[in-house]
Amino acid sequence: MTCRSLHTLLHTLIDYAGLFPPAKLSMEAALALYAKYHETTHAWMLGRFVVPVARLDELLRSMQLVGSPYDRAWHLSALVGEDAAGDVAAVLAFNQAKHQASVDALEVKAVSVDQIRDLARVVPSGMKTYVEIPIDGDPRPLIEALAAARLRAKMRTGGVVPEAIPPADQVARFLRACYTASVPFKATAGLHHPVRAEYALTYDPDSPRAIMHGFLNVFLASVFHYNGITHRDTMDILAAQSLDDIVMDDEKIAWREYVVTVAEVSTIRRRQAVAFGSCSFTDPVDDLVKLGLLEK
Repeated sequence: MTCRSLHTLLHTLIDYAGLFPPAKLSMEAALALYAKYHETTHAWMLGRFVVPVARLDELLRSMQLVGSPYDRAWHLSALVGEDAAGDVAAVLAFNQAKHQASVDALEVKAVSVDQIRDLARVVPSGMKTYVEIPIDGDPRPLIEALAAARLRAKMRTGGVVPEAIPPADQVARFLRACYTASVPFKATAGLHHPVRAEYALTYDPDSPRAIMHGFLNVFLASVFHYNGITHRDTMDILAAQSLDDIVMDDEKIAWREYVVTVAEVSTIRRRQAVAFGSCSFTDPVDDLVKLGLLEK
C-alpha cells in the first residue's frame, strides 16, 4: 500500500497531455486512454485532461464516442493560443453550455511583464491560469508580475530534443522564485519518469537520448522549500539519480536535515507545486511500480 506521504505528494499530480508530442495521439485515442486510466488502481494520481481551446469542439464529438469515466464532468486544462481574448470567450461559452466536460484551468505563454499584464485583463479572475514563461534568464521579474496579477507560473522541463531540457540550475531558480513570490506552478514536458536518468526522448526506435529531469526530483525539491532548502541542496536533489536516501512514510518525507509532515506536503501541493503535464500516464506509473513505490 502506498504510504500517506507519497500518496499526498502524487495525488492528482499528472495532467494527461496525450494529444501532444511525443505521444501525439488522436483526440479519440487520447480520450479513450484518459477514460481507461480513471478505472485503474492509480487513478488518484490523474489530474486534468489537457486540450487546446481550438480543439474543444473536436473533444465534444469524440467524447460522445468514448463516454465519460465518471458521473461528474471531466476537468480540462485548456491551452490558449495567440488570440487570448477570443480563446477565453470560447472557453466561457463552452462552460456555460454545461457539457460533460468543464474547463477549470487555462495555460498560456508570455515572455514579458507587459504580456502578463495584458493577460491579467483578459482571463477570468476565478480561473486557474498557468502562464508558461522562459526560464533561461532570471525569471523573478516575470514571476513577480504573475504574483501581482494573481496568475500562476508554468515551466517547460523538456522536449523531444536534448536542447529542450533546461539545466538543473534554471529549474532550481524557477522553484525558488515561485516559492519566494508564493506563486503556484506546474511543469510540462520531459517529466515522464520519476527519477533523473538517461532516457529516450520519443517513442521512436531511433529516438535521441538525454539526461531527463525526474518528476520526483522536481517536486521533492519544491516540497523541501517549506523547510528553507538551500540552493546547493536543491541542486543536489535535482541532480540525484537515486532517491534511496529519501525517507517516505505515513507521517513525513525526510532528506538530510529537511523534514516535511504529510500536512505540510498537502499544503505545498495545494498552494505551490500543483501538477505536471505528461503525454503518458503509464510511463510514470510503471516506473514508480518498478521502484517499489507503488503496488502493481
